[in-house]
Amino acid sequence: MKILSDSPSKTKKLGVLLAKEILKTKNDDSVVIGLKGELGAGKTTFIQGFAEGLGIKNKITSPTFVIFRKYKIPRHKLTVNDHEFFYHMDAYRIEKISELNPLEFKKIMTLPGGIIVIEWPEKIKKVLLKNTIWLSLKHGSKENERILEFKNESR
Repeated sequence: MKILSDSPSKTKKLGVLLAKEILKTKNDDSVVIGLKGELGAGKTTFIQGFAEGLGIKNKITSPTFVIFRKYKIPRHKLTVNDHEFFYHMDAYRIEKISELNPLEFKKIMTLPGGIIVIEWPEKIKKVLLKNTIWLSLKHGSKENERILEFKNESR
């Protein structure tokens, strides 16, 4: 499925909508979203909207140098699950999968109730869950235009 966004505010709104859908979907496992796209494609903008859709009030910036940030998800009226934490990860600086070990990333992915969004997921694709949701953001033909595409990818 492809969606065209003509502005950063629309890209952010699409993030809000996806987060609300995830909150409404019955799933006892962690939800992992791999967010692919070149620099400036709108990944962080999308994630800012996504966090807003989860009810998170914190300022969301890309965790390029700290690798990931953890946010508490407030109880939400739409929630059918016990989603407790939102993890925003940026794998851009990961060179070897073993660098994830001290972060206990594999454990985090298997905890129930987590929502994990990963920028540059292709760098750690080998360890991602088989049911990872893949979303690609690409520049469109106009300056602020972005193409968001959900894809099925196997590890």
